[in-house]
Amino acid sequence: MLINRLDNVEVNLENGHKYAICDIKMGENIIKYGNPIGHATEDIKKGEHVHSHNVKTNLLGNLEYTYEPDFMPVEKIDSDKIFMGYVRENGDVGIRNDIWIINTVGCVNKVAKKLAEKCGVLCFEHPFGCSQLGDDHKTTQLILRGLVNQPNAGGVLVLGLGCENNNIEEFKKILGEYNPNRVKFLNTQDFDDEIEEGVKLINELKAYANTFKRTPIPVSKLKLGLKCGGSDGFSGITANPLVGRLSDRLIAMGGSCVLTEVPEMFGAEHLLMKRCVTKEVFDKTVALINDFKDYFTRHNQVIYENPSPGNKAGGITTLEEKSLGCIQKGGMSPVVDVLQIGDVLTKNGLSLLNGPGNDIVAITNLTAAGVHMVLFTTGRGTPVGAPVPTVKISTNRALAEKKKNWIDFDASPVLDGNELTDEFLDYIISVASGKQTQNEINGYSEISIFKDGIVL
Repeated sequence: MLINRLDNVEVNLENGHKYAICDIKMGENIIKYGNPIGHATEDIKKGEHVHSHNVKTNLLGNLEYTYEPDFMPVEKIDSDKIFMGYVRENGDVGIRNDIWIINTVGCVNKVAKKLAEKCGVLCFEHPFGCSQLGDDHKTTQLILRGLVNQPNAGGVLVLGLGCENNNIEEFKKILGEYNPNRVKFLNTQDFDDEIEEGVKLINELKAYANTFKRTPIPVSKLKLGLKCGGSDGFSGITANPLVGRLSDRLIAMGGSCVLTEVPEMFGAEHLLMKRCVTKEVFDKTVALINDFKDYFTRHNQVIYENPSPGNKAGGITTLEEKSLGCIQKGGMSPVVDVLQIGDVLTKNGLSLLNGPGNDIVAITNLTAAGVHMVLFTTGRGTPVGAPVPTVKISTNRALAEKKKNWIDFDASPVLDGNELTDEFLDYIISVASGKQTQNEINGYSEISIFKDGIVL
């Protein structure tokens, strides 16, 4: 069993579920991670199972918050650690040198796939780019802009149809300045044989990308996205705290990390708000939380209906419990910025990124924000991968042993008192220097773009 000294439940180390360590009266808060995760709906006796049958969330709608900062400044670490990456002509740094095909519209998905298979490059299918209005159309354009500008791509073919709302000429207005050697454009309606023309352009992009070679780069240039999916009762005990320690270490070295999944901050947001470096960042964080709650209520949905069946089977009972485990991926570093979907990471330190908990949407948002890789913790297991390397970290040993073809790093030894931070940092540097993750080996990479409105 595992107990936090402030808790009134303990975690079973075999199944991740909670059991009362004292009598808990009906209406009394259930405490885990030193914070309430809901309240008892009936009297619970010492030793009894504490889960969905006798616990209910405390979550409500929008709340008012007061800025009461409580954080320690980052103690900088002078480090000579380096990774072997690619320095782009504009000064950006990448850890891969792939050729990407980015579609302006879903109508050319299969053309992109055929070109990718023929030329040995990467494409990411999506259904949007036409028949969208307002914010949804803009979100699609901003995400695609972020993917085109992603520094892990040595070259990019922007593939369009020609008649879509997000046609190439319109998309160029959002894209802004670009390097014509690195970014090529193809309207498929303009050519008798779009495959032949696409192969020609991709070969030009390959020749350009081949001019880049891996060179030593300070670890301070690394940008990591933080994500969890298929969580279980161990997520907030092993893998997420490990990622949090890694995040704090990297930030102390001058690096950058991005925490997303706003609904999985509900119930734990007050802890993040205390770490906001300024009142302005605090106000943005309050808006981040309450605006996403408004998104739920606008669609007549309750804000707490988040833990999935797999989460619950793994021992997670309420959204507060899931959130208190989730935010541990951000360690204890101050929050320096809040990004909206389509924004690009610019500040060193820990930033928060708007967006849902949905795995594929979240990793897409992180990729478009410019992270080099995604650290993805999981207790149930998932093969999903982003366009950038996606490091799968298992919360428990059984998963690591069962799904070796999905899992990259096992955090379960944390239960035996092994901190693992040094080993994990070395592994992350090896990935940044070219070691392939399981999602890369398997060819599992995809995108999904957030939408909130109607489709024409």
